Amino acid sequence: MNNSLSTADILVFLAYIVIVGTYGFWIYNKKKKAVTDTKDFFLAEGSLTWWAIGASLIASNISAEQFIGMSGNGFFVGIAVAAYEWIAALGLIIIAVWFIPIYLKNKIYTMPQFLTMRYNETVALIMAVFWLFLYVFVNLTSILYLGAIAIDGLLGGQYLHVIMIGLAMAAIIITLGGMKVIGYTDVIQVAVLIVGGLATTYMALTIVSERFGLGTDAIAGFKVLMKDAPDHFHMILDKPTSESPQEYIDKYLILPGILMYAAGQWIVNLNYWGCNQYITQRALGADLHTARTGILFAGFLKLMMPIIVMLPGIAAYVLYKNGHLPELVGGMDGAYSAILSFLPSGLKGLSVAALTAAIVASLAGKANSISTIFTLDIYKKYIRKDADETKMVWTGRLTVVLSMLVALIFTWEDLLGIGGEGGFTFIQKYTGFISPGVFAVFTLGMFWKRTTGAAAIAGILVGFILSVFFNEAAPAIFGNETLLYTAYPNGKGGYEIPFLICMGLAFFFTVAVMVAMSLAGPKINPKAFIHEKGMFSVKPATVVQIVITLLILMALYIKFW
Repeated sequence: MNNSLSTADILVFLAYIVIVGTYGFWIYNKKKKAVTDTKDFFLAEGSLTWWAIGASLIASNISAEQFIGMSGNGFFVGIAVAAYEWIAALGLIIIAVWFIPIYLKNKIYTMPQFLTMRYNETVALIMAVFWLFLYVFVNLTSILYLGAIAIDGLLGGQYLHVIMIGLAMAAIIITLGGMKVIGYTDVIQVAVLIVGGLATTYMALTIVSERFGLGTDAIAGFKVLMKDAPDHFHMILDKPTSESPQEYIDKYLILPGILMYAAGQWIVNLNYWGCNQYITQRALGADLHTARTGILFAGFLKLMMPIIVMLPGIAAYVLYKNGHLPELVGGMDGAYSAILSFLPSGLKGLSVAALTAAIVASLAGKANSISTIFTLDIYKKYIRKDADETKMVWTGRLTVVLSMLVALIFTWEDLLGIGGEGGFTFIQKYTGFISPGVFAVFTLGMFWKRTTGAAAIAGILVGFILSVFFNEAAPAIFGNETLLYTAYPNGKGGYEIPFLICMGLAFFFTVAVMVAMSLAGPKINPKAFIHEKGMFSVKPATVVQIVITLLILMALYIKFW
């Protein structure tokens, strides 16, 4: 193992920085308007192609939480964590066919704007505040923390805070150029991400093969993983019994078997891809066909993501299990860095560039969404109603800088405890506190005309309260004899319900409350969206894309069930 970068690694990494920086500056100058307005800055209206939209979606999605957190879950649990990626491919099909037409037809630019048009200003303001807190204190902080930890591990563990600052500054520079710069630099970022990620996976498998005396054969290395760690290649975990070891219970708390497909996985993915400013913003400035094609392209790319972000974790597990990996700094989240330390000179630099590309792209996208929501849905509406376009663009830029500074402060000493339970689980769990209510409000608002504004406010609040109750209060009150689902000992002196189960329970009760309140309200809702005939129809080429994705998914699930 070698926890340092050679001259070749540094040169490869610097080449990546120069290429991305030069291309971003060229895009900024080429597509710069005489006067930059909010639609141009926040949405790059009409200038992103389908491949730029798809690449930007993946670059913004695949970040430290996947490279580090999901790889860590691969080390601990195995291929079951791939459900997040593969169900996302299905979720993106649903978003492309049914969600995006509603957004584009109604000229939606921000998610709070959708809530204002469909419900009222109160619902929009509540959710704008929720999203800002979530994006800054959960997403930005966790991405900075996990990314800095991973890169610092390769440099000997001495530069954590310097790396945090460097990542934040790189993201700020890209974000200040607006969505056009983000979208088109993301094409390079995702190319580096995929090439570097696949190279890392290939080398990880050859290292396993070599350590087991089979030469440098990646296929042989993969067979070793399946033979030496068969429990890591099951998509569905069996429900624990009273005799199950604590380690297995901890795995089930993260990925609770077949029941996670009942609601939790769908809420995670459909809420993330369809009701999330950070993601949908890439498609909101395009026409319907371009947006759909880009989203489906992203769904196809999601199918290969477990190879890049999960297999290295399983490789690290097999090496660690057999004494070939003596160090694992940072628990399960150290698995990816441990694998990178084995890579030869030059390739390690490419892998670090891929990791950095993922982190910076995700930070930039998140910061742009924070500035969009704050500027358009809070500043313009409640602080400076007379602000002109130039003032709002500069307010957006200032918001980018301030949000990144706040994230740095909270990340500096891990004030939120991100490192305690694994980064990927931390993000999914705490995002899940608001996901059930948000998803219920959006889906009922889109597809049921009777849903009222009062029901939406109740849904947001009830969804959050129920999520807290099922995650925190229910196990403490009832122990393992919960009325709705079995809670399990969490190894910390208490009981816990798997958070994906909590999300499903909170969602179903929230929908019940919203339906009851809406039925008690007026039968005719003037703010309901009208679904025109043929609005959800798709072109033959789109059908082909969908069928290919579904066939690949069926093959994967049959193989690893």
